[in-house]
Amino acid sequence: MEKTFIRVRSSKDIITSLSLIIIGAALVTLPTGAGINIAGFCLIFAGIILMFALKSDYMETETGVRYRKKEHYFQQAMNPVISTALVSRPESIDLSEVDKGSSVKLDIYFSKSSGKAYLQLFEYIPHSYEPCSKQYEYEMCRVEKLIK
Repeated sequence: MEKTFIRVRSSKDIITSLSLIIIGAALVTLPTGAGINIAGFCLIFAGIILMFALKSDYMETETGVRYRKKEHYFQQAMNPVISTALVSRPESIDLSEVDKGSSVKLDIYFSKSSGKAYLQLFEYIPHSYEPCSKQYEYEMCRVEKLIK
């Protein structure tokens, strides 16, 4: 059974947006020139926008465990090599071929708290990436090389 992940806000996202709002409010309340007040309002506005837009973590829908996501892009010729490596030896995937193409994408969802990582291969079909492998679950220690 494949896991489904949804995007959620991380504590880093919340801290970033709140700090922009607080810094902007401090600049507005200070008795300074109009330029500083305008900059303060811009920071407040940016913080509010980021509060709604930033979502950098992923949560598994069944258990509620939070995961981070790492993506690697490969050229089409690497598809069979990566597909066979995903089945049994994910640590053998050659990262020297990363970013030489973008027709194959490897998604890695990992959580240090649960110690698990989920890997899935996608192939670019015009206008979107479609899954071309099932989702594989591994211990984090086996995929440490792919996450760094």
